[in-house]
Amino acid sequence: MSDISPQEKARILSEALPHMQQYDEETIVIKYGGHAMGEENLAKQFASDIVLLEQTAINPVVIHGGGPQIATMLGRLGIKSEFAAGLRITDAAAIEIVEMVLAGSINKQIVSYINAAGGKAVGLSGKDGNMVTAVKASRTMVDPDSNIEKVIDLGFVGEPDKVDLTLLNQLIGHDLIPVLAPLASSREGQTYNVNADTFAGAVAGALRAKRLLLLTDVPGVLDKSKKLIPELSIKDAHKLIADGTISGGMIPKVETCIYALEAGVEGVVILDGKTPHAVLLELFTDQGTGTLMHK
Repeated sequence: MSDISPQEKARILSEALPHMQQYDEETIVIKYGGHAMGEENLAKQFASDIVLLEQTAINPVVIHGGGPQIATMLGRLGIKSEFAAGLRITDAAAIEIVEMVLAGSINKQIVSYINAAGGKAVGLSGKDGNMVTAVKASRTMVDPDSNIEKVIDLGFVGEPDKVDLTLLNQLIGHDLIPVLAPLASSREGQTYNVNADTFAGAVAGALRAKRLLLLTDVPGVLDKSKKLIPELSIKDAHKLIADGTISGGMIPKVETCIYALEAGVEGVVILDGKTPHAVLLELFTDQGTGTLMHK
Protein backbone atom coordinates (compact mmCIF):
# COMPACT_ATOMS: atom_id res chain seq x y z
CA MET A 1 0.00 0.00 0.00
CA SER A 2 3.02 2.34 0.42
CA ASP A 3 3.18 2.78 -3.37
CA ILE A 4 -0.48 3.84 -3.63
CA SER A 5 -1.32 7.53 -3.62
CA PRO A 6 -3.56 8.95 -0.87
CA GLN A 7 -6.24 9.58 -3.50
CA GLU A 8 -6.20 5.93 -4.61
CA LYS A 9 -6.38 4.75 -1.01
CA ALA A 10 -9.41 6.98 -0.48
CA ARG A 11 -11.04 5.60 -3.64
CA ILE A 12 -10.51 2.00 -2.44
CA LEU A 13 -12.04 2.79 0.95
CA SER A 14 -14.96 4.54 -0.71
CA GLU A 15 -15.60 1.51 -2.92
CA ALA A 16 -15.55 -0.77 0.13
CA LEU A 17 -18.09 1.24 2.15
CA PRO A 18 -21.34 -0.02 0.54
CA HIS A 19 -20.09 -3.59 0.84
CA MET A 20 -19.31 -3.07 4.52
CA GLN A 21 -22.83 -1.75 4.99
CA GLN A 22 -24.25 -4.78 3.18
CA TYR A 23 -22.57 -7.15 5.63
CA ASP A 24 -23.08 -5.02 8.74
CA GLU A 25 -23.73 -7.32 11.74
CA GLU A 26 -24.09 -10.32 9.40
CA THR A 27 -22.38 -13.67 9.98
CA ILE A 28 -19.72 -14.77 7.51
CA VAL A 29 -18.41 -18.35 7.76
CA ILE A 30 -14.92 -18.82 6.29
CA LYS A 31 -13.55 -22.29 5.63
CA TYR A 32 -9.77 -21.88 5.71
CA GLY A 33 -7.68 -24.66 4.26
CA GLY A 34 -5.24 -25.72 1.62
CA HIS A 35 -1.57 -24.90 1.35
CA ALA A 36 -2.14 -21.24 2.27
CA MET A 37 -2.36 -22.43 5.88
CA GLY A 38 1.24 -23.59 5.75
CA GLU A 39 2.69 -20.27 4.54
CA GLU A 40 3.35 -18.04 7.54
CA ASN A 41 3.02 -14.70 5.73
CA LEU A 42 -0.29 -15.68 4.13
CA ALA A 43 -1.55 -17.09 7.44
CA LYS A 44 -0.75 -13.86 9.30
CA GLN A 45 -2.32 -11.82 6.49
CA PHE A 46 -5.46 -13.97 6.69
CA ALA A 47 -5.62 -13.45 10.45
CA SER A 48 -5.33 -9.68 10.03
CA ASP A 49 -8.12 -9.70 7.44
CA ILE A 50 -10.39 -11.66 9.82
CA VAL A 51 -9.77 -9.06 12.54
CA LEU A 52 -10.65 -6.33 10.05
CA LEU A 53 -13.99 -8.05 9.37
CA GLU A 54 -14.76 -8.14 13.09
CA GLN A 55 -13.77 -4.48 13.46
CA THR A 56 -16.23 -3.50 10.71
CA ALA A 57 -19.18 -5.05 12.65
CA ILE A 58 -19.14 -8.32 10.69
CA ASN A 59 -19.31 -11.60 12.63
CA PRO A 60 -16.66 -13.97 11.20
CA VAL A 61 -16.61 -17.67 12.06
CA VAL A 62 -13.46 -19.49 10.92
CA ILE A 63 -13.47 -23.24 10.23
CA HIS A 64 -10.15 -24.79 9.25
CA GLY A 65 -8.88 -27.97 7.70
CA GLY A 66 -5.43 -29.47 8.02
CA GLY A 67 -4.94 -32.31 5.55
CA PRO A 68 -1.28 -31.60 4.68
CA GLN A 69 -0.32 -31.13 8.34
CA ILE A 70 -2.09 -34.36 9.34
CA ALA A 71 -0.32 -36.26 6.56
CA THR A 72 3.05 -34.90 7.73
CA MET A 73 2.47 -35.95 11.34
CA LEU A 74 1.18 -39.39 10.38
CA GLY A 75 4.30 -39.85 8.25
CA ARG A 76 6.59 -38.86 11.12
CA LEU A 77 4.95 -41.43 13.36
CA GLY A 78 4.99 -44.14 10.71
CA ILE A 79 1.20 -44.44 10.53
CA LYS A 80 -0.01 -45.31 7.06
CA SER A 81 -2.93 -43.32 5.73
CA GLU A 82 -5.08 -44.09 2.70
CA PHE A 83 -7.88 -42.26 0.91
CA ALA A 84 -11.12 -43.62 -0.50
CA ALA A 85 -13.96 -41.69 -2.18
CA GLY A 86 -11.99 -38.48 -1.48
CA LEU A 87 -11.88 -39.00 2.30
CA ARG A 88 -9.04 -40.07 4.57
CA ILE A 89 -9.60 -43.53 6.05
CA THR A 90 -9.17 -42.84 9.77
CA ASP A 91 -8.48 -45.80 12.04
CA ALA A 92 -8.13 -45.80 15.84
CA ALA A 93 -4.45 -44.81 15.69
CA ALA A 94 -5.02 -42.07 13.14
CA ILE A 95 -7.98 -40.41 14.86
CA GLU A 96 -5.80 -39.59 17.88
CA ILE A 97 -3.29 -37.84 15.60
CA VAL A 98 -6.02 -36.10 13.63
CA GLU A 99 -7.50 -34.67 16.84
CA MET A 100 -4.08 -33.67 18.15
CA VAL A 101 -3.20 -31.80 14.95
CA LEU A 102 -6.60 -30.25 14.18
CA ALA A 103 -7.77 -29.24 17.67
CA GLY A 104 -4.23 -28.73 18.93
CA SER A 105 -1.41 -27.27 16.87
CA ILE A 106 -3.35 -25.92 13.86
CA ASN A 107 -6.29 -24.51 15.79
CA LYS A 108 -4.14 -22.76 18.37
CA GLN A 109 -1.76 -21.37 15.75
CA ILE A 110 -4.67 -19.68 13.93
CA VAL A 111 -5.99 -18.39 17.26
CA SER A 112 -2.55 -16.99 18.08
CA TYR A 113 -2.24 -15.21 14.74
CA ILE A 114 -5.70 -13.62 15.09
CA ASN A 115 -4.98 -12.53 18.65
CA ALA A 116 -1.60 -11.10 17.62
CA ALA A 117 -3.42 -9.08 14.94
CA GLY A 118 -5.62 -7.50 17.62
CA GLY A 119 -8.58 -9.87 17.66
CA LYS A 120 -10.03 -12.08 20.37
CA ALA A 121 -10.17 -15.58 18.92
CA VAL A 122 -11.55 -18.63 20.73
CA GLY A 123 -10.36 -22.04 19.54
CA LEU A 124 -12.93 -24.85 19.67
CA SER A 125 -13.97 -28.03 17.91
CA GLY A 126 -17.38 -29.40 17.10
CA LYS A 127 -17.13 -31.52 20.25
CA ASP A 128 -17.27 -28.48 22.52
CA GLY A 129 -20.76 -27.89 23.88
CA ASN A 130 -22.03 -30.67 21.57
CA MET A 131 -21.84 -28.03 18.86
CA VAL A 132 -21.78 -30.61 16.05
CA THR A 133 -23.02 -34.16 16.49
CA ALA A 134 -21.88 -36.62 13.84
CA VAL A 135 -22.79 -40.03 12.48
CA LYS A 136 -20.40 -42.48 10.85
CA ALA A 137 -19.85 -41.63 7.18
CA SER A 138 -20.72 -44.23 4.57
CA ARG A 139 -19.37 -44.39 1.02
CA THR A 140 -19.50 -46.89 -1.81
CA MET A 141 -17.05 -47.53 -4.63
CA VAL A 142 -17.06 -49.76 -7.68
CA ASP A 143 -14.36 -52.44 -7.53
CA PRO A 144 -12.33 -52.05 -10.77
CA ASP A 145 -11.68 -55.79 -10.98
CA SER A 146 -15.15 -57.19 -10.31
CA ASN A 147 -17.15 -54.08 -11.31
CA ILE A 148 -19.22 -54.67 -8.18
CA GLU A 149 -20.20 -51.77 -5.95
CA LYS A 150 -19.09 -52.26 -2.35
CA VAL A 151 -19.32 -50.32 0.89
CA ILE A 152 -16.07 -48.78 2.16
CA ASP A 153 -15.29 -48.65 5.86
CA LEU A 154 -13.79 -45.20 6.41
CA GLY A 155 -13.19 -45.82 10.11
CA PHE A 156 -13.71 -42.79 12.33
CA VAL A 157 -14.88 -40.47 9.59
CA GLY A 158 -18.17 -38.75 10.29
CA GLU A 159 -20.80 -36.54 8.72
CA PRO A 160 -22.68 -33.78 10.56
CA ASP A 161 -26.02 -34.95 11.93
CA LYS A 162 -27.04 -32.01 14.12
CA VAL A 163 -25.69 -28.52 14.88
CA ASP A 164 -26.41 -26.97 18.28
CA LEU A 165 -25.83 -23.21 18.20
CA THR A 166 -25.99 -22.65 21.98
CA LEU A 167 -22.24 -22.13 22.40
CA LEU A 168 -21.71 -20.20 19.16
CA ASN A 169 -24.52 -17.82 20.03
CA GLN A 170 -22.64 -16.93 23.24
CA LEU A 171 -19.61 -15.88 21.16
CA ILE A 172 -20.96 -14.33 17.95
CA GLY A 173 -21.60 -10.62 18.26
CA HIS A 174 -19.59 -10.28 21.47
CA ASP A 175 -16.21 -9.23 20.00
CA LEU A 176 -15.09 -12.88 19.95
CA ILE A 177 -14.02 -14.80 16.83
CA PRO A 178 -14.77 -18.56 16.91
CA VAL A 179 -12.11 -20.73 15.26
CA LEU A 180 -13.46 -24.26 14.81
CA ALA A 181 -11.68 -27.55 14.14
CA PRO A 182 -13.82 -30.04 12.15
CA LEU A 183 -14.10 -32.72 14.80
CA ALA A 184 -17.40 -33.96 16.20
CA SER A 185 -18.73 -36.53 18.64
CA SER A 186 -21.40 -39.12 18.05
CA ARG A 187 -24.35 -39.40 20.42
CA GLU A 188 -22.38 -42.18 22.12
CA GLY A 189 -19.30 -39.98 22.57
CA GLN A 190 -17.12 -41.37 19.75
CA THR A 191 -14.82 -38.82 18.11
CA TYR A 192 -15.17 -38.42 14.34
CA ASN A 193 -13.03 -36.64 11.77
CA VAL A 194 -15.32 -34.56 9.54
CA ASN A 195 -14.41 -33.13 6.14
CA ALA A 196 -13.83 -29.41 6.74
CA ASP A 197 -15.95 -28.28 3.76
CA THR A 198 -18.86 -30.43 4.92
CA PHE A 199 -18.45 -29.20 8.50
CA ALA A 200 -18.42 -25.57 7.33
CA GLY A 201 -21.52 -26.10 5.21
CA ALA A 202 -23.43 -27.56 8.15
CA VAL A 203 -22.43 -24.78 10.55
CA ALA A 204 -23.10 -22.02 7.99
CA GLY A 205 -26.50 -23.52 7.22
CA ALA A 206 -27.47 -23.69 10.89
CA LEU A 207 -26.34 -20.07 11.36
CA ARG A 208 -28.14 -19.00 8.15
CA ALA A 209 -24.97 -17.10 7.34
CA LYS A 210 -24.94 -14.23 4.87
CA ARG A 211 -21.95 -15.83 3.14
CA LEU A 212 -19.96 -19.05 3.28
CA LEU A 213 -16.47 -18.65 1.81
CA LEU A 214 -14.63 -21.84 0.86
CA LEU A 215 -10.94 -20.98 0.53
CA THR A 216 -9.26 -23.59 -1.66
CA ASP A 217 -6.18 -24.03 -3.86
CA VAL A 218 -7.96 -23.11 -7.12
CA PRO A 219 -9.51 -19.82 -8.37
CA GLY A 220 -13.04 -21.25 -8.22
CA VAL A 221 -15.23 -23.31 -10.54
CA LEU A 222 -13.74 -23.45 -14.06
CA ASP A 223 -15.45 -24.05 -17.38
CA LYS A 224 -14.21 -26.58 -19.96
CA SER A 225 -11.69 -24.04 -21.30
CA LYS A 226 -10.36 -23.58 -17.73
CA LYS A 227 -11.74 -20.07 -17.36
CA LEU A 228 -13.30 -18.95 -14.10
CA ILE A 229 -17.09 -19.07 -13.88
CA PRO A 230 -17.91 -15.99 -11.76
CA GLU A 231 -21.48 -16.95 -10.86
CA LEU A 232 -23.57 -20.14 -10.67
CA SER A 233 -27.10 -21.05 -9.67
CA ILE A 234 -27.91 -24.44 -8.14
CA LYS A 235 -29.55 -25.44 -11.42
CA ASP A 236 -26.41 -24.45 -13.38
CA ALA A 237 -24.21 -26.42 -10.99
CA HIS A 238 -26.24 -29.61 -11.44
CA LYS A 239 -25.93 -29.26 -15.23
CA LEU A 240 -22.14 -28.77 -15.05
CA ILE A 241 -21.75 -31.84 -12.84
CA ALA A 242 -23.89 -33.90 -15.24
CA ASP A 243 -21.87 -32.90 -18.33
CA GLY A 244 -18.51 -33.40 -16.60
CA THR A 245 -17.42 -29.75 -16.49
CA ILE A 246 -17.38 -29.97 -12.69
CA SER A 247 -15.44 -33.12 -11.83
CA GLY A 248 -13.09 -34.73 -9.33
CA GLY A 249 -12.55 -32.96 -6.02
CA MET A 250 -14.64 -29.97 -7.10
CA ILE A 251 -17.84 -32.07 -7.02
CA PRO A 252 -17.99 -32.46 -3.21
CA LYS A 253 -17.17 -28.75 -2.79
CA VAL A 254 -20.04 -27.75 -5.07
CA GLU A 255 -22.34 -30.25 -3.34
CA THR A 256 -21.43 -28.58 -0.02
CA CYS A 257 -22.35 -25.22 -1.57
CA ILE A 258 -25.73 -26.57 -2.67
CA TYR A 259 -26.40 -28.07 0.77
CA ALA A 260 -25.54 -24.77 2.49
CA LEU A 261 -27.74 -22.73 0.14
CA GLU A 262 -30.68 -25.06 0.64
CA ALA A 263 -30.13 -24.84 4.41
CA GLY A 264 -30.48 -21.06 4.36
CA VAL A 265 -27.10 -19.52 3.49
CA GLU A 266 -27.61 -16.55 1.15
CA GLY A 267 -24.51 -17.08 -0.98
CA VAL A 268 -21.48 -19.38 -1.13
CA VAL A 269 -18.17 -18.51 -2.76
CA ILE A 270 -15.38 -20.88 -3.82
CA LEU A 271 -12.14 -18.87 -4.08
CA ASP A 272 -8.37 -19.20 -4.03
CA GLY A 273 -7.00 -18.91 -0.50
CA LYS A 274 -3.48 -18.30 -1.85
CA THR A 275 -4.56 -14.94 -3.31
CA PRO A 276 -3.43 -12.16 -0.93
CA HIS A 277 -6.42 -10.68 0.92
CA ALA A 278 -8.81 -13.06 -0.88
CA VAL A 279 -11.53 -12.60 1.77
CA LEU A 280 -11.41 -8.80 1.55
CA LEU A 281 -11.37 -8.85 -2.25
CA GLU A 282 -14.49 -11.00 -2.29
CA LEU A 283 -16.49 -9.12 0.31
CA PHE A 284 -15.40 -5.50 -0.17
CA THR A 285 -14.83 -4.98 -3.90
CA ASP A 286 -17.26 -4.61 -6.81
CA GLN A 287 -15.75 -7.41 -8.89
CA GLY A 288 -15.17 -9.91 -6.07
CA THR A 289 -13.12 -13.05 -6.69
CA GLY A 290 -13.88 -16.72 -7.13
CA THR A 291 -17.22 -18.32 -8.03
CA LEU A 292 -20.39 -17.12 -6.28
CA MET A 293 -23.14 -19.72 -5.98
CA HIS A 294 -26.71 -18.77 -5.15
CA LYS A 295 -30.20 -20.24 -5.32
